[in-house]
Amino acid sequence: MTNANDRVVAPADSEVDWDAEAAGFDDEPDHGLRDPGVRAAWAARLRTWLPERPADVLDLGCGTGSLSLLAAEQGHRVTGVDSSPAMVERARAKLAGRAAVILRGDAAAPPVGEQRYDTVLVRHVLWALPAPDRVLRHWRDLLRPGGRFVLVEGVWGTLNPVGIPAERLTALLARLSADVRVERLSGDPMLWGKAVDDERYAVVATV
Repeated sequence: MTNANDRVVAPADSEVDWDAEAAGFDDEPDHGLRDPGVRAAWAARLRTWLPERPADVLDLGCGTGSLSLLAAEQGHRVTGVDSSPAMVERARAKLAGRAAVILRGDAAAPPVGEQRYDTVLVRHVLWALPAPDRVLRHWRDLLRPGGRFVLVEGVWGTLNPVGIPAERLTALLARLSADVRVERLSGDPMLWGKAVDDERYAVVATV
């Protein structure tokens, strides 16, 4: 028998035309971070999740680069990766002049060669990838000793929920890290620009 918490429910990601979505992607409050309050809320969380000192951050599935920009503004050196050329174009424009590089590539197997990072930052991406256990193992190999995962995920919808429950993700990470912390995010409407009642959380895990 399979427990509900053991399931990762994801749509066929290939059905989403992310190039077409790019033009309106930042219209969502938690995507574009255009509202000062929403932007400040994400910036405050990132300060607690990312290393205190300037570090190398790999933002996978970076979209238009909003979190990459916040990390760069906090003094980190950022590499963003996204598969959509349109998203990459917008992220590069957003990060212009910053200590950042934006690459086009697969978040599951980012094109970073032998480069290693202090943090792998991923928001709302892992749940949509096949074989998340294998993906996490590959991402771990991109981290330096003492590096960390910062994974923002959730479960959305009621009739046909999609996402990855926190219990499932922490179980996967327990095989890779002895230091796994879950931070529940559903109760902070400033992060989303509205009140939400579904499961949203961040996991910080040091390897």
